[in-house]
Amino acid sequence: MRQFLVTICVCLFITLPVLSQSLTEAGLTADGIQRLEAWLEGEVTERRLPMAEILLYRNGVVGYHHTTGLSDLSSETPLRENQLYHLMSMTKPIVTVAFMMLYEEGHFQLQDKVSTYLPDFADLKVARNATDGLQVATDPATSDVTIQQVLSHTAGFSHGLQGTKLDNEIAAALYYRPHADIASRVNTLATLPLLAQPGEQWIYSTSPDILARLIEVFSGQTVIEFLEDRLFTPLGMDDTGYNIPTESADRLVANHQMADGDLTKAAMQLPSSGNKVFGGSFGLYSTAADYLTFCRMLLNKGELDGTRYLSPKTVELMTMNHVGELRGNGEGFGLGFGIITDVSENGVLGSEGQYFWNGAYSTFFFIDPAENMIAILMSQRSPYSGYHEKMFRQMTYQALGESARK
Repeated sequence: MRQFLVTICVCLFITLPVLSQSLTEAGLTADGIQRLEAWLEGEVTERRLPMAEILLYRNGVVGYHHTTGLSDLSSETPLRENQLYHLMSMTKPIVTVAFMMLYEEGHFQLQDKVSTYLPDFADLKVARNATDGLQVATDPATSDVTIQQVLSHTAGFSHGLQGTKLDNEIAAALYYRPHADIASRVNTLATLPLLAQPGEQWIYSTSPDILARLIEVFSGQTVIEFLEDRLFTPLGMDDTGYNIPTESADRLVANHQMADGDLTKAAMQLPSSGNKVFGGSFGLYSTAADYLTFCRMLLNKGELDGTRYLSPKTVELMTMNHVGELRGNGEGFGLGFGIITDVSENGVLGSEGQYFWNGAYSTFFFIDPAENMIAILMSQRSPYSGYHEKMFRQMTYQALGESARK
């Protein structure tokens, strides 16, 4: 371990001139980056995170890229750049972007009923009491679920995360029982009760799985075929997918679990091959570099390196608040992204109009058009802690120097 730390210090010393140049171009301050790095190293040293990789992109350049910690605590394997992470819910923005490409082709309108294309979603029921499990008494939904509600998590579906008996049984039906494909999972979802009447509440949900199924219906391709043809291959996201090739298996970062104050490698690791349920809620793996490419396309209003993926107006539509005050705390929700609507109410450094999301294994990104900036944090630690999300934002913004260049 001592030799490992000495090696890190030598490498940092060698790269300081290059780092300083990158910081200047990105409008980042050396003192601010030192504070960011010290915080991150402290989280790893104190075993609150097993590892972390961060990328800060601003003014058209990568201003800072840093890795620290171990990719596997049990084998004490150091984390390297270009390793693979399970994105978990950071899958959602990618699948949503793919879905909106089909919107631009005219396959649907946002106010369309989901049941128009997936008839099993007609005549949905709403649970009266979440403590009663799947045998709960229900009321008929007072309106049909729309595609816009699915995109904005206001349809009333569950993600099985709230800890009630009903949520636990929904999670078991969706995730812990075998499904042959995404159609099977979505068909099961249609049989389960909603937690609220459509349009009345913002409830984080598995609704992007419906988007994944609709991609198949509209395109005639599987989700992974569509993603590879329309996003991954043209963007050069060669390390993103639902299954990891054998030759890349050693690059996968292990997930770790915090329990009773002790951080260890999780006993259960998600399968990295043989996956056939190409979902919209989770399932993709990727690298920090690949995810940066995806974010650069969005920051550039749907275009990258001469290829257009979405129109600027579609990106604008996706990154505006669609849920009013349903979320609160200075946050709204667009079509696939959380949105900062009021920085003072949110209570964390940032900009109004910043959009973001995270994943259950402690991955997080945000895009700030006002600052011409993208920030990505990758780790593999569950359960997810909102503390790391807030502190990463705080420590990133305090490192900004000169105003963004447009």
